[in-house]
Amino acid sequence: MSARNDVPPSTLGVELLDHGVQVEYTDGRTTLYHGVPETVTGTLTTAPGKETHVLVTDPTETEGVMMYVNDLKTHDDILESTGVGRVILDAGEEEELFPGVSVRRTEGMRTEIEADPEVARGRVFVFEEDDWGESSYEFVTE
Repeated sequence: MSARNDVPPSTLGVELLDHGVQVEYTDGRTTLYHGVPETVTGTLTTAPGKETHVLVTDPTETEGVMMYVNDLKTHDDILESTGVGRVILDAGEEEELFPGVSVRRTEGMRTEIEADPEVARGRVFVFEEDDWGESSYEFVTE
């Protein structure tokens, strides 16, 4: 099975904690994105080669949808069983992940994310990670 297909997301459980954001996958497992997210407005540009995960909560902040951007490691069947979606973009391509949230792939293996939480009708988080660490961000209205 290919590890490079777009996969639609399912609704996931979300718990906003004082020490991070916990996501419950549809298979019952959970993961914790550590730390209080740094607030950002406008456009966020990731570091080159980092894994990028975008989470948009519903207005109750207890559910959400998550997309992996350009994840080439996780096979389709694993994403489908967890409820996480994926979008694959070539350099220069842009896609609206959700209303009010778009991603663009730039040269140099970077991803640009633009989000308007009011249009998204929920909170918008971006998690950026690799083997050496993770960073978390939350888009806020200017």
